[in-house]
Amino acid sequence: MARYIGPKTKIARKFGEPIFGEDKTLEKRNYPPGQHGSSKRRGKKSEYAIQLMEKQKAKYTYGILEKQFRNLFEKASRSKGVTGEVLLQLCESRLDNMVFRFGLSPTRSGARQLVSHRHITVNGSIVNIPSFQVRKGDVVGVREKSKSLNIIQEAKSKVSLTTEWLSWDKDQLKGTYVKVPERSQIPETIKEQLIVELYSK
Repeated sequence: MARYIGPKTKIARKFGEPIFGEDKTLEKRNYPPGQHGSSKRRGKKSEYAIQLMEKQKAKYTYGILEKQFRNLFEKASRSKGVTGEVLLQLCESRLDNMVFRFGLSPTRSGARQLVSHRHITVNGSIVNIPSFQVRKGDVVGVREKSKSLNIIQEAKSKVSLTTEWLSWDKDQLKGTYVKVPERSQIPETIKEQLIVELYSK
């Protein structure tokens, strides 16, 4: 399974946001990495550079590599809705992101590991593909044998779901994808229109 395994704090500093989760180093050094990171003399970014950076930000946030992200964009562009919004909806509908949203892991990379290690079920069947697209009405749960895992028990005691488009049963460790989220319900600070403009060139 392809995934980004490079330095995460360096990437988070590049965007000035904790896109991989809580990061104490980023709080101390909230400026771009490199020799001239804190300097204000950096040149003005071109339109292309701004668009490219936004695409990279989205890819790192959801843990998706280029080929998969491009496929999601093409799928979004063929849909009836607004391309940028549909793109984010497809990213949010990934199984690893769902596990993260349900609070079973504090990070998407941790959620991806839970899925790939066969701890997660969809409608009662084990699914170990992090990119699996969950559909409206699907029930995502923890496999019976995995409910005693320390990480699951810790999550169970902390989960406080505030996402409007999901519902969570704490006792059963199951969550339902109630409806496709609207853009205003997706908390990520991604300017999806810039990504659309980049891919449309």
